[in-house]
Amino acid sequence: MDTELEDFKTAIDLRAYAASQGYQLDRKKSWRGNAVMRHPATDDKIVIMRGLDGHYVYFSVRDDRDNGTIIDFVQFREGLSLGAVRKELRPWIGQPPVPVPSFPELHKVEKDRMKVGMEWEKMREAVDGHPYLERRRALPRSLLTSERFAGRIRIDDHGNAVFPHFDAEGLSGYEMRNVRFQGFASGGAKALWLSHEFPADTRLVFCESAIDALSHAVLFPDHFARYASIGGKPNPEQPELIRAAAARMPHGADVVAAMDADADGRKLAEIVRHAVKLTGRSDLHFVVQEPEGAKDWNDVLRAKPLPFLPYGPKKEAAPL
Repeated sequence: MDTELEDFKTAIDLRAYAASQGYQLDRKKSWRGNAVMRHPATDDKIVIMRGLDGHYVYFSVRDDRDNGTIIDFVQFREGLSLGAVRKELRPWIGQPPVPVPSFPELHKVEKDRMKVGMEWEKMREAVDGHPYLERRRALPRSLLTSERFAGRIRIDDHGNAVFPHFDAEGLSGYEMRNVRFQGFASGGAKALWLSHEFPADTRLVFCESAIDALSHAVLFPDHFARYASIGGKPNPEQPELIRAAAARMPHGADVVAAMDADADGRKLAEIVRHAVKLTGRSDLHFVVQEPEGAKDWNDVLRAKPLPFLPYGPKKEAAPL
């Protein structure tokens, strides 16, 4: 093993080196497991992660050929030989040659999660709405592009609606929906689809799918509600993510289990109820809400004309 090259890959924080080359961190697009950085002059956008082997790795969203370790980063941009790369990077093993921002430790991620992140970053954000969600699911463009859901819906090359799932480490996978199609990211892990969270929120609504959550937001407009979806049958890791999402709510908030009107939906509502109980917070108010006259909230949305009441009929669950 070439120990010097190994030191370059593990000891040099690629985020700091990229910052020395003019790249700036996009904090809104970054999370614990990756860093999204942009170059204001060239409009290049890169995603930096750290593998389980300790290597800092990156890929460019603009060019599929542009990826690898810090060595590849330097060679692709400067066209340097390996010997010249060594001269460029040796000072970085000691002290950075130029002032750079400090960064918190970048958590190591598995290769499958890296692949998920790479594919996710190639997708387009639904800044101009989404044909499938608007035409087939009756979801208004104003909702899809709102501050609450910005960046939480993307479009892949097949026109699928893509919804990211997040766990404690960040992006874990994504679900894909389209006409007669439902899939999940290869190598990804189901966690929770989440809307953005704001300090003044007073309600957290859990639904079975992201489309149902978006439909609920149309049916019962509430600027102080945040949303989450489980994505169907839960896995063993999701109850803890549900508990953590409930625990993040401000004092006195409502936690609503708005699942499908069937036996499976009621089982999911009980999982949410138990997770809320495990927060140990008596100030949280748990509520069950079911669609009336339809199986799920999107069926309700497509069947009934607007406007709707600001908040629909509720059924209180058993005490926690």
